[in-house]
Amino acid sequence: MFHCTERLLLRPAWPEDWQAVHAGIADEGVVRNLARAPWPYQPDDARRFVDLPVDPRFPRFLITRARDAALVGCIGIDPHEADVELGYWIARQHWGQGYASEAGRGVLEIAATLGHSQVVASHFLDNPASGRVLAKLGFTPTGRVTRRHSCGRGEDAPAAEYALDLAMRSDSWQHAA
Repeated sequence: MFHCTERLLLRPAWPEDWQAVHAGIADEGVVRNLARAPWPYQPDDARRFVDLPVDPRFPRFLITRARDAALVGCIGIDPHEADVELGYWIARQHWGQGYASEAGRGVLEIAATLGHSQVVASHFLDNPASGRVLAKLGFTPTGRVTRRHSCGRGEDAPAAEYALDLAMRSDSWQHAA
């Protein structure tokens, strides 16, 4: 599955992408904000990641710039209890350029097309930038802060939870920048 946005191409990861994935995520400042990525992030971790099978109902994508195919990050949805969970990372050199919001809009469109009605997400409290991205996408805070494990940190950390009802979504997430 592929999806084009204004500036990005969301596409599957291929085995030959492992070096670009490794270069983008092997940064403690990126990994510490993720639940599942280990630190230090090794080349074999990237090789395993690009080789993971993908369930078509829960796609994950490499975020690439359409103009030059540069890897910006990764985004996808995973099963989570009765909902699906949005997760993403952006390589440090691409922070602050609106790529997470743009890719997020694309994945939410795909989630709605696949028939998902509720999407959840969370961010570690010491990563407020991710909370701003979720707000731009139309997620609302649930008011819950839970302890969530971060493999990159090697411990649990407080995370704010958010939810988005795709069936009741407004145009705001479709136009977030």
